[in-house]
Amino acid sequence: IEFQALNMKGKKILIAITGSIAAYKIPQLVRLLIKSGAEVQIIMTPKAKEFVSSLVLGTLSKRAVLIDMFDESTWSNHVMLGRWADVMLVAPASCNTIAKMANGLCDNLVLATYLSATCKVMLAAAMDEDMWHHPTTKNNLQTLRNNNVEIIDAQHGELASGLIGMGRMAEPEELLQEIQKQLNKTQILAGKKFLITAGPTYENLDPVRFIGNYSTGKMGIALANHIASLGAEVHLVLGPTHLSTQANGVTTYNVKSADEMYKQAVGLFSKCTVAILSAAVADYTPKNVATNKIKKADGTLNLELTKTKDILKHLGSIKTQKQILVGFALESTDGKNYALKKLNEKNCNMIVLNSLQDAGAGFAHATNKICIFDNKGAEINFDLKPKETVAQDIIQHLISYAKWK
Repeated sequence: IEFQALNMKGKKILIAITGSIAAYKIPQLVRLLIKSGAEVQIIMTPKAKEFVSSLVLGTLSKRAVLIDMFDESTWSNHVMLGRWADVMLVAPASCNTIAKMANGLCDNLVLATYLSATCKVMLAAAMDEDMWHHPTTKNNLQTLRNNNVEIIDAQHGELASGLIGMGRMAEPEELLQEIQKQLNKTQILAGKKFLITAGPTYENLDPVRFIGNYSTGKMGIALANHIASLGAEVHLVLGPTHLSTQANGVTTYNVKSADEMYKQAVGLFSKCTVAILSAAVADYTPKNVATNKIKKADGTLNLELTKTKDILKHLGSIKTQKQILVGFALESTDGKNYALKKLNEKNCNMIVLNSLQDAGAGFAHATNKICIFDNKGAEINFDLKPKETVAQDIIQHLISYAKWK
């Protein structure tokens, strides 16, 4: 393998080490990954400490090795670890850990991270030959394959028992190559440029008050993160929110008002392959903004509002045949008719509908329940899911719609 040809700059690799003598190979793998430009985070089972030094691994990876779910001073966030990584590699994966993964057991940080992972999971098996050939191990490995875990099979060679046979973990150079293959496989959107709008807009009434909505931008950020993980260049136009993204490949443009979002989105659109407008943009904005704070007075306060510029409609009017435009619709009644009307009137390729009538969907929720309509006649309903999974559903349909392979 010509290691200098493997450019993994910015790729995030999570390595989970379990209790096996083959753990001695992992420091070399870490060194190769770092040399290739990857970011590496190591997690270990408590038993793994008996086989390899966490000090050595931490020094090579330039990150503290995580072992315990929590101790007196810290808590290891297994959920964020599984979302941070582009690939999670369990290596060496002992017979014991394989059995626990296949059966959903969760008694250490490695297992908790695996069960929470939204990234691709790979596994490099290591065990004695009789254990490798045991029917239970074969069944457990098949269960993991069915759960979309990539299995790097054990190899023939010298084993810790002194025997020669199947069960030896692949060498560090081969593991590096398998990680690279997996990353290449997942880069289906490489070369594509995406525009994403997300979050709310705030329309000022005076220096301290505004008209806004409850959007957090979570759905749009989930879309940006997932699209970037598939190799695309993402331009995220983000309204005022406490959320953000640190995903590689995502450039964020922070805006506040509907007019600012309009100008930023229009300026970026001509260079993009796809635009997904998930932001909750204000439909109206105050005609006049008070210079000073509006004081409370007797009687009523009358506000004159004017329509904001329709970003989706404008982009639909200027998009080319080679561009794809996706809009979002949040409705409280008659959602299907409004979504289809929006699809046609605003020249969209797809509309993602979510309804305020669905519990757990819409603003400020970690979950969403959507229906996708496209201009080829598709109507696809999805169950309530975490927004990160909803993002995957949307992009999977987009890839099928565009016939990208």
